[in-house]
Formats: sequence, structure tokens, C-alpha cells
Amino acid sequence: MPTFIDRLDISALARPGGPAFVLILALDSLARATVSAIVPLQAYDLLGSAQLVSILYFLTASAGLLCSLSVPWLVIRLRRRWMLMLGSACLVISAALFSTYNLTAFVPAMVLQMFGASSVMICVNLYIMEHILRRELTRFEPVRTLFMGAGWMIGPALGVYLHSRGGNLLPYVVSGAFAMINIVYFWLLRVPRAQGSLAGAVPQTNPVKFVRRFFGQPRLTLAWMLSVGRAGWWGMFYVYVPIYAVASGLGAETGGLIVSAGASALYTVMLWGWLGRKIGIRSLLVIGYGVSALLTIAIGVSAGHPWLAAGFVIAAALGISITDGAGNVPFLRAVHPLERAEMTAVYTTYRDSARVTMPALYSLLLLAFPLPAVFFSSGAIMLILAGFARYVPKSLGRDRRKH
Repeated sequence: MPTFIDRLDISALARPGGPAFVLILALDSLARATVSAIVPLQAYDLLGSAQLVSILYFLTASAGLLCSLSVPWLVIRLRRRWMLMLGSACLVISAALFSTYNLTAFVPAMVLQMFGASSVMICVNLYIMEHILRRELTRFEPVRTLFMGAGWMIGPALGVYLHSRGGNLLPYVVSGAFAMINIVYFWLLRVPRAQGSLAGAVPQTNPVKFVRRFFGQPRLTLAWMLSVGRAGWWGMFYVYVPIYAVASGLGAETGGLIVSAGASALYTVMLWGWLGRKIGIRSLLVIGYGVSALLTIAIGVSAGHPWLAAGFVIAAALGISITDGAGNVPFLRAVHPLERAEMTAVYTTYRDSARVTMPALYSLLLLAFPLPAVFFSSGAIMLILAGFARYVPKSLGRDRRKH
């Protein structure tokens, strides 16, 4: 089987493989990122306070998590091919609902967006584990993060620009267009069915059993915890940084530019991936979580000086991008091949779990404290995870190739 690196060329986009799956994830990222800075500002405008926005995100994320847990069951009945296209279709519908700019449509739009994102991510992860060699995962993950990061760098600024120039509707039209392109591209890609009975379909097993099996394995549990923290930080970044920009007087457009500038830190993941192969994933994660912790706390300390805080926001995003250099490697290297489908279904709940737990925490904090409390608490969580990262296997991710 050719490696991912061997297939990294333009012609490879026309057939199933690493480059094609990276493009699917990049288009999915663009579809969601284009409205990422607009949606929290829309919620803030409709509700009038960051604390109410946190409650709304908690409630919609809880509903989204329940819907996302149905994805493995749906994969059995619809197959990965149809499930992935259904996920992208949900992003189209959610964009249409967001564009109505009312609270009644906002809630189902959020739920559909989360369900769609989970569907695409679960299906693509299953394809990746089938098509990418295990020894190539430490090289593939930074590339995946890099291209997904491109969407999150371009999308927020693009969405705010479109909103300021073309009104409320235009960003959502563009977002829906990216999702439609993804549907068409994946349809033309004609990915074959899984080779073998366990490689690609989620088996009809009691979910409680494989959830228990997942969290009974310390390495998988640790990988999940670290991913929840990483996703929670980025969730905080995309929701509360635009709100902070507006509340501090910097403005919505400046907030969108800050978000895009911070997201551009993901362009460094190739460097961090290379570093991880040299010093090991454990050291990389300890450094990443530790640096992001200190810089995120610095955002809260400097909150009274908006431009200084904006600088710390961008620096903290650079810090958390170090952890993205490892990506999902701790999970992908720990999971047993015969349990890939079941364990992937559990592992991918880390995004939805972060969407539920972090807004719940922030909504409680904002009852008694001002907005900077969000940054202080997020930094404290990263510091705790830096300690947990010390338990990642020392040799994980090191490049043992002979040169």
C-alpha cells in the first residue's frame, strides 16, 4: 500500500485516499468557519449578555450531543457514504436557519450544525483508519490539521467581511455553498465500501458496552480527555473572543480579524508535528498545554487593555496549536484495530462533550464574575491538562526511521 506522503499530489484528489479526505475536511471546516464569528455575535445580539449566550450554547450542545450519539447507529443503516453526505446536508440546512436571524430557528440550526460536524468527522476518521498506514499517522495528522486550519483561518474573517458588506444573508449562503461542494465532491469521489466486516461499519453492539470498554483503557481515556480540553479551548476562542471584541469596544470586524489571525497559528502544525517526531508526543503536549495555559490566563489579566489582550489571544492560539501538532495521534496509536469503529464512535464525542461542559462552566462563572473569568478558567484547565499529558507514553510519535 502506498503511503500518504507518496500520494500527496494533485491527481490523488481524484481518488479515495489521504489527500481526498483532507480536502473533504477542509471544505467542511470552511462551511462551519465562515459563520463561526457571526453565530456567537448573533446569539449575543438576540440575548444581550454573554451569560445567556453560555446557557444557550450549553442547551443546544446538550441536544447536539444526544443527536451525535445516534451517528454510529445511523452509519449501520445508511452506510458511511450516505451518512457523510447527510452530515454535509445538515450544514446546508443549518446555514439556512441561521440566516433567518431569530431565536426560534437558532436552536435547531445549532443542533443540526453539531450533528452534521459529528457525522462528517466520524465517517472521515473511519475512512482514514482504513486508508492510512498506522506508521504514517504521525505525518498525516499535521497535514490534516494544516488544511483544516486553513478553513478556520480564512472563514471567520471572510464571514465577518461578507456580513459587513452583503448583510446577514450572504455569509450563510457562502457557508451552505461550501457544504454543497463537499457533497458533490464526495459523490464524484466514489469511495468504495469498507474492505472487511469490521473496518468501516459500526457493529450493532450495545453502546453502553463499548463506552465502558473505551473508558476502561487508560490510554484511550487520556487521549479523550486531552482532546476535550483542546476542543474546549478552541470553542472558547471562537465564541468568546468575538464577544469580548464587541464588549471591549474593538468591534465585530476587528473581532473577526483577531479570530482569523489566531486561527492562522494552525499553519505551524507541520513544525510541531516534526518536533513531536523528534522529542516525542508527550513532551510536545506538555509544552503546548503549558504555554497555552499561561498565555490564556494573560488574556484575562490584560482584559482592561483590549489591544494587549488581543495580542495575548493570538499568542495563546499559537500555544494551543502546538497540541494540534499531535492531533489525534494518541488515540489513533492506542486504539486496537478490531475496535476502531466502536472506539472511534466514543472518541469523537470529545467535540460535543467540550461544547456541553465548557459553556456550562462559563455560564456558572458569568453569574458572579465578568467576561475575563472565561479566560482565567480556560487557562487553569489547560494547566491541569499539561499535568495529565505527562502520562502519555514517552516514546509515542517518535520517528524511528533510519536515515
